[in-house]
Formats: sequence, C-alpha cells, structure tokens
Amino acid sequence: MSWLTDLLSEYGGDIAEALAETGYMMLVSLASAVLIGLPLGTVVFLTQRGGIAENRPIWSIANMYINIVRSFPFLLLVVFLIPFTRAVVGTSFGTQASTLPLCFVAVAIYARLVEQILREIPPGISRVAVAMGTTLPQAVFRVLLPEARSGLVYALTSAAISLLSYSTVLGVVGGGGIGDFAMRYGYQEYNDALMYITIAIIVVCVLVIQAVGHRASERLDHR
Repeated sequence: MSWLTDLLSEYGGDIAEALAETGYMMLVSLASAVLIGLPLGTVVFLTQRGGIAENRPIWSIANMYINIVRSFPFLLLVVFLIPFTRAVVGTSFGTQASTLPLCFVAVAIYARLVEQILREIPPGISRVAVAMGTTLPQAVFRVLLPEARSGLVYALTSAAISLLSYSTVLGVVGGGGIGDFAMRYGYQEYNDALMYITIAIIVVCVLVIQAVGHRASERLDHR
C-alpha cells in the first residue's frame, strides 16, 4: 500500500482543493434548487389542468423551461450558456463560471421532482383545505409542503447525486472540482491509479449523500 501513501502525499492537497470546489458547486446549485426549483415545481403542480390554481399560460411557461433544460445534454448546455456565463460572472472558466449552468440544471431537475412528489398527495387534501376557507399560500405552506416534506427531502437527495455526476463533467471544460482533477492528473497524465482513487472518492460521496438523505427522509415521514 506504499503506492497509495505516495499518491496521497503527492496529490492530497490537490484532492482536498478539488473536493472543496465540488462542495462549493454542490452547495450553490442545491441552494438554487430549493430557492427556485421548489417554488417552480409547486407552481407547475398548482397551475396544471385541474389544479387548484389552474392557469395554462403560467403552466406552459414553467413547464417549458423545465423540459428544455432537462432535454439539453449537459455539456452542450454549458457551451450554449458561455456568452451568458461570461456576461454574469466575467469569465467562462473556473469554478464560479461552471456553477451557473449547474444551477440551471438543478432548478429544472428539482422542480420536476417536486411536481411529481406533490402529485402523489391525495388530491382531496388540498381541495378540502381550500374549501375550508384557507388561502392558496396557506394551502401550500400548511398543507401541501408539510404533507410532502419527506418525499421532497428524498427528491433533493436524488437531485444532489445527479448534480454531483454533472459536476464531474465540468472537468472537460476546465470547471474545477473533482472531475477536473481526474481529467488533468488522472486521464491526461495516464495515471490510472489516481483515476481509480478519484472514482472511489466520488462513489463514497454518493453513498454518504444517499445515506444522509434517506435517514432525514425517514425521520420526516410520520405516516
């Protein structure tokens, strides 16, 4: 195992920096998913045909955004957004620049998952709440979201795992993070051992995210 010790002593600092960059991308994109994707998915659910706030124009716009972003191959989306990224961030390279397209995807992925989770709630619950005189915001925040909180946490876990996978792709365009590290030091330098170590780290990260999300979802599920 001396080879492993040697690799870690030589590249340990770079691996830690790459993980910190990936962590930054994940935190920002997940924050975008919760702050924008959760309301967006809720709007799609409420304004759908037969929804308690049916509104076809709003539903069409929100649903179209989700469909378009989710249908884009991620690498092509990154390239497509380069002019916008450069205008917002000032550059199209680096961790901050790569985080922007990841946020677009995070919002679309989580919004669709939120819509699906809300669809699993018995439709009579929200209609009864409205019939009892609650306003639409009260029906959403006091009935729908509390009823769906366990599923929403589990959906966020699934979104986080997908975003971790997407973040590794950003290494192809010099986006930083663990994927960029694997490309530069593993693939391009033909260092297979370092590549395998990087893959193992990513797998461990996925398992940790899955375990934490599953435990949190179970604790919130009072059924």
